Amino acid sequence: MYPMGYAIYKAADIPRTLLPAAIAFGSFGITMTSIPGTPQIQNLIPMDYFGTTATAAPVMGIISSIIVLIPGYLYLNRRVKKARQDHLGFTEDPLILKESETTSKEAAVRYWLSGLIPLIVVFITLNLLKWNIVIALIIGIIVCCLFHPDKIKRMPKTITEGAKGSVTAIMNTACAVGFGSVIRIVPGFALLTALLISQNATPMSLLFSEALSASVLSGATGSASGGLSIALEAFADQYLAVAQTLGISPDILHRVASIAAGSLDKLPHNGAVITLLAVSHCTHKDSYKDIFVVSVIIPMIALVILLLIWGVIL
Repeated sequence: MYPMGYAIYKAADIPRTLLPAAIAFGSFGITMTSIPGTPQIQNLIPMDYFGTTATAAPVMGIISSIIVLIPGYLYLNRRVKKARQDHLGFTEDPLILKESETTSKEAAVRYWLSGLIPLIVVFITLNLLKWNIVIALIIGIIVCCLFHPDKIKRMPKTITEGAKGSVTAIMNTACAVGFGSVIRIVPGFALLTALLISQNATPMSLLFSEALSASVLSGATGSASGGLSIALEAFADQYLAVAQTLGISPDILHRVASIAAGSLDKLPHNGAVITLLAVSHCTHKDSYKDIFVVSVIIPMIALVILLLIWGVIL
């Protein structure tokens, strides 16, 4: 996203330091946890614990996206207007690689389609055909390769780099699940469960409890997937049991957990935030304030609004 955003911000003469917040707004604030049907790991983890699908609680997810989208857009737009009032414009990234545009119009159309169609294929195979996410992604990759047969020879190197990049994510999630398993067997687990899940729970208190555990653990670990895995590994069975007595669908638990995990996780030590700033060649001082507003404060407000609404409805 950074090279595309870089070109757009350059053409619009918008300060480059605002670009990381815009990327975070779309990647972390909206699509990561709210929109139903996405292949994001934060949307897939609850499936194993609640027996749900990637499209769980679509109405809640769409409303959450809208609640985040409107104030986030208004905030970023106000920041752009303020920058122009202060006569701040685009500054070149001294480290970005400048490549000459040599592709033809026909090739550009092909590349545009090659980026869109594989995503559609993944969405369809995951949500409509109900195939496993791994199979859905492999099919998406194959479709992408069909658009670029001339680049097949680069596949071994690409697969190697992808495998290396996946190790950290795999180990983080595995460690988080293992930590959650340890929590369940320590003597204080029963006390912790009693504090989080009251025997006289109401729909609102249950949803707030689940949201609290997922968001706090995600903030502590600096990882939405890690915190979510720990919370669900430790408490999913109890939440599901109470939800069944209250007549609450597991789909609601799925979506609340997913949205809550994508709130406090984007604190300064979050790996995705650090990676985003590194790729954008910006510092926390340059851009983190805006990232914090659009991917922490606004999603937290949206989460509270959703819990209040569904707590009353249920």
